[in-house]
Amino acid sequence: MRTSSDRVILHLQIARTLRSISQGIAIVDLTLYLRDLNWSATAIGGVLSAAGITGAGLILLVGIISDKLGRKPFLLFYETLVALATLVMIMTSNPIFLTVIILITGLGRGQNGAAGPFTPAEQAWMASCVPLHLRARVFSTNTALGYFGMAAGSLLAGATSLWNRAFPGASSFYPLFFLMFLSAIASMIVVATAPSGIGPCRKDANVEEKALRSSSLSLSKERTIRRQENKSIAKLAVVNLFNGLAAGFIGPMISYWFATRFGVSSSEIGLTLALSFVFAGGSSVVTGIISQRFGLVRSVVWFRLAGIVLILILPLMPFYWLASSMYIIRSALSRGTQGARSALSSSLTRDERRGFSVSMNSLAVRLASAVGPTLSGYMLDIDILTLPFFIAGSLQLLSTILYGKLFRDYDLPPQNS
Repeated sequence: MRTSSDRVILHLQIARTLRSISQGIAIVDLTLYLRDLNWSATAIGGVLSAAGITGAGLILLVGIISDKLGRKPFLLFYETLVALATLVMIMTSNPIFLTVIILITGLGRGQNGAAGPFTPAEQAWMASCVPLHLRARVFSTNTALGYFGMAAGSLLAGATSLWNRAFPGASSFYPLFFLMFLSAIASMIVVATAPSGIGPCRKDANVEEKALRSSSLSLSKERTIRRQENKSIAKLAVVNLFNGLAAGFIGPMISYWFATRFGVSSSEIGLTLALSFVFAGGSSVVTGIISQRFGLVRSVVWFRLAGIVLILILPLMPFYWLASSMYIIRSALSRGTQGARSALSSSLTRDERRGFSVSMNSLAVRLASAVGPTLSGYMLDIDILTLPFFIAGSLQLLSTILYGKLFRDYDLPPQNS
């Protein structure tokens, strides 16, 4: 790679891909594993909700401190936590230990390869290496790699039937937990060998953003700039609050919902989720390209509106293949915008406050999404299988309308490069 910026981006993208493989396994199998251990849907949803709250508590702290100390140490710490957690999952099925593991890692909540509560450090580090006008494309590509890794992990999650005789019952998940451990070790090595996270990219990239900052400082005082940044952060936090509420109702419990509604196995669910992530990855790449041509905010709004229609229809489908198809297409449309949305979030402030910006919006998403799993888990226990989707669709519609209205002026002019 030509510069330290290029090398950092490469290392972060490889780490995200490896990390997402583990998360793909977990999003399919963790709730099914806990069900095999006789956990109720309410208990599973409750611990996933608690994990969201725990992550929210950490995420703001990480964002603020990483702006001052550098981003690399926080990512290394996260990979270490995941490696240790997956080993413990193999060694014991004690509910207390499993609860602690889920709380500190967020496994089973999806995350698409993001570094859990340490995501602000990851996104701020990458943003510092990418010029402003290229962020939508680079972040969309990064998100796509996470989706492709999630797809691979989801396919692997269905392999438990291959060793059922050697590992009966809940123990059939142990080989996959060991694979998650190996993935965490590999990701740890990739992050450790990346150029320093304290700011090598600032010398190589962000020339465009520095020029904008210099111009701004010559026209207004620091206090005015901070006030504008804070206002933008607050607006996006409100949007993400509703989006987080919607995501919490469906994402973490989708495997359990498919198994309860249609009686399908982990291999069938794994295939569905794998395809959803593959299509979401392709959509993410397309969204990055379209964003540069037609505008980031406009592209996000239209993709998400189409996805909302499908999420409202999905629970009404009478057959698994129909519901599965709706879920796959909906994921492509809605999840494919995540990279573009992350690009906007990381561009609301200057580099020295970027971790704070990302963490504030991640905090809004995580706190809100923590509510959903407990409520949807309770609904599943009492056989209310459609309401979580209607609630999620309504909340996403509100979030999308606000996003388009509040940030329509943030669309960058089309770039030819």
